Amino acid sequence: MLFKVIRTLVGRRSTPADEDVLRLVRELLGRSQHEDAIDILTTLLEYKPDSVEGLILCGVAKREVGRLQDSRTDLARATALAPDNPYGLYEMAATAHALGDNRNAVEYCERARRIVPEFNKPFALQAKIRFGGEYYLDVLARIIDHVRPRTYAEIGIFQGESLRLARPPTLAIGIDPEPRLTEPLGDNHKVFAETSDAFFESRDLRAEFGGLPVDLAFVDGMHHFEVALRDFANLERNSTRDSTILIHDCYPLDRDSAGREPRLSNWSGDIWRLIVLLKKYRSDLTIHTIGTAPTGLGFVRNLDPSSRFLIENYDRLRDEFLDLDYSYLDSEMAEKLNLFPNEWGKIRALLD
Repeated sequence: MLFKVIRTLVGRRSTPADEDVLRLVRELLGRSQHEDAIDILTTLLEYKPDSVEGLILCGVAKREVGRLQDSRTDLARATALAPDNPYGLYEMAATAHALGDNRNAVEYCERARRIVPEFNKPFALQAKIRFGGEYYLDVLARIIDHVRPRTYAEIGIFQGESLRLARPPTLAIGIDPEPRLTEPLGDNHKVFAETSDAFFESRDLRAEFGGLPVDLAFVDGMHHFEVALRDFANLERNSTRDSTILIHDCYPLDRDSAGREPRLSNWSGDIWRLIVLLKKYRSDLTIHTIGTAPTGLGFVRNLDPSSRFLIENYDRLRDEFLDLDYSYLDSEMAEKLNLFPNEWGKIRALLD
């Protein structure tokens, strides 16, 4: 009975009927009823073979049930009919990736991002293809669970997803001028709704931890190099030789996402400059950038809480590295940013 009704709907030529069918298909896909969706879309495409959205949805459904070549056929037709449809381009990239054709997958991702620069899915897929391995939050969770820090400081908590990874008995402090928590935090968490500069100017981080130093810290605040430089210096002076500072967004995907102009999404900023600076002027540190999607995770150990070099030379260092153009990374980027394999066994060895 259902398919008789559907056949009647798609047999009409009016747009509302098409929308009714596509809405039903999206609901079926949301419930993972892929075969039912394929049956309905097959009927729709008999009547309207040039339905771009119908072809895209059919390609998605077929990919989900493992019909990868059929998926690519439908999506190739959709992208031929609508070459500037970013959603069709992304789904074509996803199917190419599933087929092991990463060269074309990256090309389709880049095309989709040129049309909609803040489209998250192609950015994430491109990063996944580049790095492989676990996502940065999963790596962060492993590190926290392995280190079992007494104290954990996080700059830039956003919705609290990473801060919540620090469970009791760890004492966790989050610093963010505009926290947007989506879930309650634990009794072991404390959030300061202020900038990191304001926090370190008016508060004593060790005192907030009951006199303990920072065992583990995560810098993920304002995506500007000079701010991350101040955050690193302030955290280091509250640490010990055995502490670890992690820094997000150290390995940008490309020049666009590494710009200094704020973006709503897909923005790593110019944090990569901090890694280059530390390599040049702080050879006493142990510095790696873990190759984890989407934009790398800086890993710094062998800290020196007595060092004042970064603070005392801040203006000169800021100006020197703000003058360093992104083209510096055009060759030997992995070497310049100390890229480290995203393999837990090797990361754990660094911690041990």
